[in-house]
Amino acid sequence: MLTIDRFEGEYALIKLNKRIFHIPKVLLPKGAKQGDRVRIEITVEEEPREPRKE
Repeated sequence: MLTIDRFEGEYALIKLNKRIFHIPKVLLPKGAKQGDRVRIEITVEEEPREPRKE
């Protein structure tokens, strides 16, 4: 589970195990505060990808 450790400027510092990630505050729900536990989901788009340019 991810926990909001603290806020610094425009970022929330999110703790996962012993690592800290900087997440823009605008991506968090309104009213999120220090100590709140959050869930973040990352998905891959189902649409076809453009070929890589070399």
